[in-house]
Amino acid sequence: MTSYRTLKLEHSSTVDRVADELRRALFDGELEAGTPLRELALAEAIGVSRSTIREALGILVGEGLATREPNRGVHVTELDPASVHDVCTARTVLEVAGARCWPEADEPAREEVRRAAARFAEAAGSGARPAELTAAHLALHRSFVGLTGSPRLVALAGSLTSEIRLALAKVDRIRRNARAQVHSHESLVALLESGQVDAAVAELTSHLQDAEASMLAALELAPPE
Repeated sequence: MTSYRTLKLEHSSTVDRVADELRRALFDGELEAGTPLRELALAEAIGVSRSTIREALGILVGEGLATREPNRGVHVTELDPASVHDVCTARTVLEVAGARCWPEADEPAREEVRRAAARFAEAAGSGARPAELTAAHLALHRSFVGLTGSPRLVALAGSLTSEIRLALAKVDRIRRNARAQVHSHESLVALLESGQVDAAVAELTSHLQDAEASMLAALELAPPE
């Protein structure tokens, strides 16, 4: 009997490659927030079928990088001030809870924080693309939540950060201060390692407040009232 498994895998691979290329354009700032993502134009530009584009866009919508609206189609996700503030507030609750758990956290969870910090430093030092740098940055912040020992809280943190990945990437492109960010995070981890949990919590809270202000400025949005 003829098997079509190979054809299906090849098709999926094409969809994944298209999604990767669209992510690159988003994180590199080639496609700004609110930009329409039109199937026909994208299919012609990339040289694939509209059905492939449609599936790739579905992946981006699922990741929160694009938004599908009735009668409007798909466009690059836009954030409003209230959403940015809400996400940052939720991140602070989760990450601070994780930082406070450092003394009681198991060694694998603490080691993941160390590894995530090292991967972020490596990405910054190697001149990684904005998408890779932002992914490493957010992975480090998720590792703080991992100190709680709760997979559900880690999953929640992942869903929250997916909403602001593009905003953070834009901040990184504007600031171009990856090495300073690495130093800031290394200092935070050092505080945890030395048992200065309260100081680490204060540093983390300040960092996340600064991140919110930076995202609003990068997106040219006024702080919520």
